[in-house]
Amino acid sequence: MQTTLGSKVTFDGVGLHSGAPVRMVVHPASADHGIVFCRTDISDRDPLVVARWDKVTPSKLCTLIENAAGVSVSTIEHIMAALAGLGINNALIEIDGPEVPILDGSSAPFVRAMRRVGTRSQHAVLRAVRVLKPVEVRDGEAVARLEPAAALEINFAIDFADAAIGKQEKHLTMSNGAFVRELMDSRTFCRQADVDYMQAHGLALGGTYENAVVVDGDKVLSPGGLRHADEAVRHKMLDAMGDLALAGGPILGRYVGVRSGHSMTNRLLRALFADPTAWAWEDCTPSQAHSLPGAGVARRIPIAAR
Repeated sequence: MQTTLGSKVTFDGVGLHSGAPVRMVVHPASADHGIVFCRTDISDRDPLVVARWDKVTPSKLCTLIENAAGVSVSTIEHIMAALAGLGINNALIEIDGPEVPILDGSSAPFVRAMRRVGTRSQHAVLRAVRVLKPVEVRDGEAVARLEPAAALEINFAIDFADAAIGKQEKHLTMSNGAFVRELMDSRTFCRQADVDYMQAHGLALGGTYENAVVVDGDKVLSPGGLRHADEAVRHKMLDAMGDLALAGGPILGRYVGVRSGHSMTNRLLRALFADPTAWAWEDCTPSQAHSLPGAGVARRIPIAAR
């Protein structure tokens, strides 16, 4: 069955790139609603932006979605990962600015707040996207691929010159709360030189050492150091989880990323859906639902009406 939140949750913070204050309220929504953002600061055009792969528009360093009226919401990947990791299929997200608050740079604050209010099951069948054959996109040494698998798996490899990151690789089957246990608290990361460049060009204006892991060579500059020795690759997996959530339903397949990022994951979804022989909608059976990322990790409250 599909699920939604037990009640609304509110987040206050700043946008990572804009530095502007923002309030975001995540509301329960009816079955088959999907994840939809509503820009409450927009009154002269359609303020609704559907969180779906075909609404993604090119953007540096984050995932940005935009509707036909030119209304956009950026840096959605961490809240999308949190929703997917908790198995929440339907939500209306009101936001009073163009960028989701960065909070601590991970999905953990979103997950913890939504777990407190719990989820409601809904009287509607949950459909998943079954990957039927391999689909791949490349850009130089970067690769993003989807392959058939029984449940969602993520396999990611990165290679950075900075010794504080270096080469890292991790593989997880995203079932039974793996996202919450393994990935949700891993923060976005960058090099100090990149921070200086971005801020000089009007980006990362809301970035701090508290909401990102900043490295310089073999040094971790953020107070407290790393939350995990391989926090960087875990965060890349978190980002992939959020970007794959734009498929419109849970994915039953294996994602392989090598030096991949937001734009490549979106290119991969576009390649998948462009080939009708590569995928199919599938009604989730109870056993399949048990293997989805959010199974058993959110407090369950009485079933909601459709």
